[in-house]
Amino acid sequence: MVPMRMVCQIILLGLVAATTFAFADRTTYIVHTEDSKIVELQSLNKQPREWYETILNSVIKPAAQDDGDEESLAPELLYTYETTMTGFAAKLTTKQYQSLTDIDGVLSVAPDVMLDLHTTYSTHFLGLEFGRGLWNYSSLASDVIVGVLDTGIWPEHISFHDRGVNQVPARWKGTCEKGANFSASHCNKKLIGARYFLKGYEAINGRINGTDDFRSARDSNGHGTHTASTAAGNIVPGASLFGMANGVASGMRFTSRVAAYKVCWDRGCASSDILAAIDQAVADGVDVLSLSLGGLPRPYYQDSMAIAAFGAMEKGVFFSCSAGNSGPIPSSVGNMAPWMTTVAASYTDRIFPTKVRLSNGKAFKGSSLYSGAKKTKQLPIVYKETAGGNRAEFCINGSLSSSLVKGKIVLCDRGLNGRTEKGFVVKSAGGAGMILLNSPIQGEELFADPHVLPATTVGSTAAKAIKGYYAQNKNLTGSISFYGTRYGARAPVVAAFASRGPSLVDPYVVKPDITAPGVNILAAWPPIISPTELKNDNRRVQFNVVSGTSMSCPHLSGIAALVKSVHKDWSPAAIKSAIMTSAYTHDNKEHLISDAFVSKSTKFATPFSFGSGHVNPEGASDPGLVYDISAEDYLHYLCSINFTNAQVSILARKKYSCPKEKKGNSLQPGDLNYPSFAVIFEAFKKGKTTFTYKRTVTNVGTPKISYKVFVEKPKNVKISVEPKVLSFKKLGEKQSYKVSFTGSGANITTRAGISKFGSLVWMGGHYSVRSPIAVTWQQ
Repeated sequence: MVPMRMVCQIILLGLVAATTFAFADRTTYIVHTEDSKIVELQSLNKQPREWYETILNSVIKPAAQDDGDEESLAPELLYTYETTMTGFAAKLTTKQYQSLTDIDGVLSVAPDVMLDLHTTYSTHFLGLEFGRGLWNYSSLASDVIVGVLDTGIWPEHISFHDRGVNQVPARWKGTCEKGANFSASHCNKKLIGARYFLKGYEAINGRINGTDDFRSARDSNGHGTHTASTAAGNIVPGASLFGMANGVASGMRFTSRVAAYKVCWDRGCASSDILAAIDQAVADGVDVLSLSLGGLPRPYYQDSMAIAAFGAMEKGVFFSCSAGNSGPIPSSVGNMAPWMTTVAASYTDRIFPTKVRLSNGKAFKGSSLYSGAKKTKQLPIVYKETAGGNRAEFCINGSLSSSLVKGKIVLCDRGLNGRTEKGFVVKSAGGAGMILLNSPIQGEELFADPHVLPATTVGSTAAKAIKGYYAQNKNLTGSISFYGTRYGARAPVVAAFASRGPSLVDPYVVKPDITAPGVNILAAWPPIISPTELKNDNRRVQFNVVSGTSMSCPHLSGIAALVKSVHKDWSPAAIKSAIMTSAYTHDNKEHLISDAFVSKSTKFATPFSFGSGHVNPEGASDPGLVYDISAEDYLHYLCSINFTNAQVSILARKKYSCPKEKKGNSLQPGDLNYPSFAVIFEAFKKGKTTFTYKRTVTNVGTPKISYKVFVEKPKNVKISVEPKVLSFKKLGEKQSYKVSFTGSGANITTRAGISKFGSLVWMGGHYSVRSPIAVTWQQ
């Protein structure tokens, strides 16, 4: 099974540095080639693989002469890519790599990198109702295929049964790949495909240990099964975790077909494997791709996932990605290419409350999925030196003293090891309970965990107070009460762990794009894995509660599948626009959506934490207007942010020349037809600066309708819109408008990096088409 320490990295701690690895004196490289060479080969009835093998053979001799061992250093072809990008992955020596870069038709050669992995009630919270709107029978009847790239799938789970499901659509070209504990018969009319990709991973890490993981599409981690069922799992009545979060489990589009592509293993996910899976999934015929994984931000021409996503977009496939779990650190957002939909995470109004009562009469709220007795006795509290030795405050293995903690409640600081692992350490030492203390960086984030002993998490404010009271009185006692499942809490609230903008790589697009439920999400779980994923936890469940942008991403993927089912001719950009412009920014208490990470400056979420707002599925199905974007528009955008011709060519898959600027037709980032506005002023530039951006909207609502513009201006910025009214006579009609932003530098702010926010809304009939505005002053 996957160690708990990895689960903490995957789900909670966020994105880690993508690293280049070498194995057996060779490194895996991803080679991007021109499309035109493939067309030329096909005209000669030759396969791309023949050309790639010829290329690799051409670099053998120089390497053999230098190193004296032709056999052991021969290049090894791992994958060929033919659908979303053109090229291959191979293991090469440094000299072979250097030789490749000079070959005609090779656009780029980049080392492989490792990336990391980043429900019963959420459908109700999102306003989806049986027989109505997006969940009416006509829209659910159409075939939509959701491809999930993750840790695999548990095919026998009830969420993927095919009782009452129609035959597999004839357009499906995928397969059910045989492997360890997985055969072709494990697929059905619901789970229509399952493949696994490990060549890149094993080239970096060595052969996968078959006792720790399945060398097949079978999931030994739980992450992939959970995300797949969240996006498109069946309706399952009576789902719960130990009786909590009880209800009807359902994927966002529960009638969608599922295709699972296993690309992530014990130590992460190799880019070469991810590329191969994306390439194969698009060739197989998926409509939506869901990827709850990612790496550190990097320029798009060096980001293999962004390159493959571009190719998927060109084929009409919607691409949904998690934003990452590195919040609340600013500029930590990943997967930020404008042709990807980047999803942050937020809370629903379902909570699992607890209460800590101290002997001094003070009480504090917390959260837990502990399923034992509803209340502990009043017990002595211990912490740090009164609980054990070195690092006892973190409750790591071996740090606690049984003689000090037996029969007592232990205070444990977050960090160093997993939350439920801390509980196991306390229980093993004889502790009777645990209070898990958030640090300021975790803020008021309250994860609900299925602890192995009476335990609860409390926010940073409560944590500070409890530690303060304990410092004053070492004889302090306390009790913990558990209240099960409750509804009606303030929601949505943006999760503190969700990665934030602005993007360090591309500040000209507001990221993330949207937020969706991602905290305490109940979904399918493999029966061989405990809910804590601890080896010593013998409990087994059908459903588990997990948190992360990994959970919000498949929510969005399923919603995109719903929108696609009623608008089959919409492009990925149109679907994304509909989702973004229909999002809402107020919570269920009619206040602005707040942020679980409360800073001194604000407690409210901003476009750099939740994008356009919280996803509204029914609104997305009828947005009124959409901002559409073509592949050529994206390439022009890359030119506008100063990508070279060679860099743009990698995404275009051909030699590309950026258009020259003409008088009255400048090439500027702000003209990308994106459903949000990112404006950047120089912080210390004297005088006023004006940027004028153009947008074009397509009428997809009512044939004859007029829209009037309303602007909420960011502080210290003047905004004007021309025209102020857009009138449409028919569906499909396009209208353009211009927005001018005027601001100054030195008179506005004394420091660079400050941002202000506003919005632009087109209102007509019952439609409200909203675009967020983020203005940043940079040095």
